[in-house]
Amino acid sequence: MHASRTRKTLATLKTAAAAVACALASFGAHAATAPAQITIGTLYASTGPFAVASQGQYEGLKFWADDVNKQGGVLVKAFGKKIPVKIVAYDDQSSTSTATTLYNQLITQDKVDVLVADFGSVLTSVAVPLAAEHHLLLIDPTGSGANFFTQKTDYLADVSIPSSTVWPIPLANFLKQQQIKRVAIVYGANDFDASQAETMKAELGKGGITPVYYHSVPTTESNYSVLLHTVKAANPQAVLEFGYAPNDIAFLRALSQSGLHFDMTFTIFPGQLLQLLTKNVGVDALAYTYTYPTPPLVKYDKVSYGMNTEQFSTAFQAALHKDPTFLDSAGYNTGLVMQKMLGDAPAFTQTDFHQALMDMSGKTTTLLGAFQINANGAQLGQPFPVAQMVPDGNKGLKFVVVYPQEHATGKPVFPAPQH
Repeated sequence: MHASRTRKTLATLKTAAAAVACALASFGAHAATAPAQITIGTLYASTGPFAVASQGQYEGLKFWADDVNKQGGVLVKAFGKKIPVKIVAYDDQSSTSTATTLYNQLITQDKVDVLVADFGSVLTSVAVPLAAEHHLLLIDPTGSGANFFTQKTDYLADVSIPSSTVWPIPLANFLKQQQIKRVAIVYGANDFDASQAETMKAELGKGGITPVYYHSVPTTESNYSVLLHTVKAANPQAVLEFGYAPNDIAFLRALSQSGLHFDMTFTIFPGQLLQLLTKNVGVDALAYTYTYPTPPLVKYDKVSYGMNTEQFSTAFQAALHKDPTFLDSAGYNTGLVMQKMLGDAPAFTQTDFHQALMDMSGKTTTLLGAFQINANGAQLGQPFPVAQMVPDGNKGLKFVVVYPQEHATGKPVFPAPQH
């Protein structure tokens, strides 16, 4: 009996000691190791082909940081308190070599708590392997190239834009619905554009359609004049140009100046940067062409976290005295996702951050729609619809969503009228 009591007493003492150790560890995490600020490292481009989009994304992220700091910072569950955020940012000038050096500086010298990629797949591409090498979660706002998401990882999360492999699926379905059989595809030789072209080709193939023209151009391409005549010789009904904003501008300018006409023309970036495209191409050149409309052109009223699309647009306009673009919205949404991640992660570690994002997946809706990522880090959220830009009667353009039916606001004008 004496031995039995001794064993019970020892067991009780061990349990109590373990409880005390846990309490001390918890107290230490909350009281002793909380940083004075959460550092968020990122890059932006002040010059080069990605500058406008990059600066918009950066502007949206800064708007978020200013907003949360006015409220005392972000609530960090691991420390049980609100902590201000500080953005550490460097200018990569749209150069992947410069970006590589600067991402490395953020990781190894600045030792940032959270790493955020610059705009787009090209400038994100060099950050993906660096983050994995250093076991740091890369928060990826708009790098959607398919090659990033080929295997399971704890160190990548595409948070504000669907993986580019899913972008063209509604567009392909629209073409098949309209019984468009002759399709020409021109795309930039980079992962963002090439993955869309490949998806489009595969989706059309399911309907027995083979593109009459399928051709890549350098990402730096600025002269489409000869190419357009080659495309015209293939006699397509629809011409799809998958490029970045400078490609779209050069392509649409060349088309407008060529005297050529196609029943349907599609480009990507008017739906993200309408003001930039209108300024550089003109309303007439954009009229009756098609694009992917994005928030805030498409609005999400019912959200589970943060401001909805309309509330964000109003707050952004009041603070910066201009209307937000999609890239501004994506930058702000990136901040929102990180805010919820920090508020949910039980420990201040990269793996806990990643798990918090996975736990949010499929349960969270923000101003950009559903937040849903897979084990490879790809964002699968709300696919972009298809819209046609038509004159609004006031020397401007309005977006008419033509597909899918549940989001449609009108019917397409097909074939597009000649100017």
